[in-house]
Amino acid sequence: MNTQPVLLVIAHGSRDPRHAATVHALVRQVRAMRPGLRVETGFLDFNVPSVQGVLESLAAEGVRDVVALPLLLTRAFHAKADIPAVLREAPATLRIRQADVLGPSPLLIAALERRLYEAGLTPADKSSTGVVLASAGSTDPEAIAVIAEIAREWRHTGWCAVRPAFASAALPRTEDAVRELRDLGCARVAVAPYVLAPGRLPDRIARGAAGADVLADVLGAAPEVARLLLARYEAARRPVLTALGA
Repeated sequence: MNTQPVLLVIAHGSRDPRHAATVHALVRQVRAMRPGLRVETGFLDFNVPSVQGVLESLAAEGVRDVVALPLLLTRAFHAKADIPAVLREAPATLRIRQADVLGPSPLLIAALERRLYEAGLTPADKSSTGVVLASAGSTDPEAIAVIAEIAREWRHTGWCAVRPAFASAALPRTEDAVRELRDLGCARVAVAPYVLAPGRLPDRIARGAAGADVLADVLGAAPEVARLLLARYEAARRPVLTALGA
């Protein structure tokens, strides 16, 4: 009998079908890495199944223990408010813990560099390449500060320069950061989307990267991201389970 808590990956959802397809590809990667672990996916909006629907189905099956993992890179509104609110409405028979968001993590930096190299850069290009760390953006100051700190730390790994940029809610925009790196004298400029799946804001990042030499793909189902999901799951399942709201 499998006594491991079920891993419920909670994604935002999008009208863009590429979003759900990418989330499902990532979950398949997680399942392949941990064949004995049951992994389910629920969406907050736009896509099915809903988080509430998955939780109700699990409870009906007799599942008791769940680790709810936000598929988010920063602790902004969804992680602090939306997801806890949904989990509080879960069936009372479920014991649920909310895992930490994915970022920041060295595994995400490794995934970003993987995508840059897949887009044509090599490690030998680092010292002459400026990178725009382009995130979706947030109205949460904590989330913005985290992105800026990741950019500062990433710069120390050998890149010519790294600048944060945001597709919404904060400045600078991707195109402004690209221009700044050009003015700084970097021989080439690359844009690394710090986003998990395609959609409206990643498309805005891509448009802002028109003046760059390299545009990397979204993080998506990179193996480093799958490993990070499992690490967050393991960290969350260690404490004694307690019911939400108890």
